[in-house]
Amino acid sequence: MPQTLDLFPIGNCAVSALIDRCGRFVWACAPRIDSDPVFSSLLGGLEPGDPAAKGTWEIAVDGAKTVEQDYLRNTPILRTVITDADGASVEIIDFSPRYQQFGRSFRPTAFIRLVRPLTSVARITIRLRPTADWGARLSETTHGSNHIRYLCSDMTLRLSTDGPVSHVLEERTFRLEKPIAMFLGADEGFNADIGATCNRMLQQTQEYWMDWVRGLAVPLDYQSAVIRAAITLKLCMHEETGAIVAAMTTSIPEHADSGRNWDYRYCWLRDAYYVVQALN
Repeated sequence: MPQTLDLFPIGNCAVSALIDRCGRFVWACAPRIDSDPVFSSLLGGLEPGDPAAKGTWEIAVDGAKTVEQDYLRNTPILRTVITDADGASVEIIDFSPRYQQFGRSFRPTAFIRLVRPLTSVARITIRLRPTADWGARLSETTHGSNHIRYLCSDMTLRLSTDGPVSHVLEERTFRLEKPIAMFLGADEGFNADIGATCNRMLQQTQEYWMDWVRGLAVPLDYQSAVIRAAITLKLCMHEETGAIVAAMTTSIPEHADSGRNWDYRYCWLRDAYYVVQALN
């Protein structure tokens, strides 16, 4: 599928990512929204599925025929279902954790992907290719028994997973016979059960966002569109400073052949004022 700007944002007001219509991470910066991108294929000049593409996180299903995507209701949690030509389907849940913990907002620099077979058994390939130096090169890697470390420009990311680490590291195709949890975050050990912890984070994150939406003043008309817009605007907030950025991206022209090709990961006071007014 050709690269487009028809993308799904996820995030937690600390970090954010953009996911394309094939369920691939194509843009994300870490540890801050204005950091060097760790996923940069949106600007890479190659399609994310190209064997030479860098800066992408793809869960490719062999013989993929259809892709269905939507957010879990009133959340920025994305659900993607990919079905192959034989009818075997795979579900992918993507989100960044956010909820109240010990009376404070818990919003780690992290992305979680939950992958499970829905019908029959599909063959999948996981391609996790973070970049450094603004997409100029793939990040260096080291690995252990249940994790892979990616040495990016502004931070070291660690993938902790209950899936086959060697298959991820070598991008080896395998049969998805049971659910897999993947936690990509700061370079810290993951001592708890990865699958159970990620699913608990999913439930708590979903509860947080649904509770937040209940506090919105939503008009009777176009409720779903207004709620989705409000969630998207909130994802543009950097909660640590209170800044609201104009967009999550940089170097995307406003339109074809436009000279307006700026870094929008800054807070324009005028725009931020209107966002605050809308959310209040």
